[in-house]
Amino acid sequence: MSRRLAPLTIATGVIIIIASCTPAEPEPAPAPPATAITPTAAADLPEAVRAAVLAARPGMTIAEAELKQREGRRYYDVEGSIDGAGIELDLLETPQGWRVVEIQRDLAWTAVPVDVRTAAGTARAGFVPVRIIESVQAADGAVIYELFADGQPATPALEVRLKDGRAQVLKEVWPH
Repeated sequence: MSRRLAPLTIATGVIIIIASCTPAEPEPAPAPPATAITPTAAADLPEAVRAAVLAARPGMTIAEAELKQREGRRYYDVEGSIDGAGIELDLLETPQGWRVVEIQRDLAWTAVPVDVRTAAGTARAGFVPVRIIESVQAADGAVIYELFADGQPATPALEVRLKDGRAQVLKEVWPH
């Protein structure tokens, strides 16, 4: 709850301040950065990107990709499957070449760890996402859970980071 002070003047010229409580508005989801997207057919994927994908997930069948450019960075989102299960790898172009930064898959809400569901419920009482993307971070093994609200398919309503058993609701959009 947030407090709002309301001045009240009475006939004696004395000002009385009355504190009233109003429910706090939920914080809006952070705005994603502007991104230029270029669809890329699997056959047109640069060999260095293909090699990085297959090194991270041998046996992956690549279906399609997108080149994304935002905030001075270049990424490839490469979608495909392993043994019929959908998977997406996000690769970042670095001076050393393309490297996998995230490995993503969709999950059911019931498959999300309890600590993450609790953190989301604390941040937004009663919130039940309609889509969940689990994003394993290649750098440190942390997992970002992107939680999408009904009617907002492009931007997560909440993101929760799980690292070393600690769930934390993020206040800023995760960079990858």
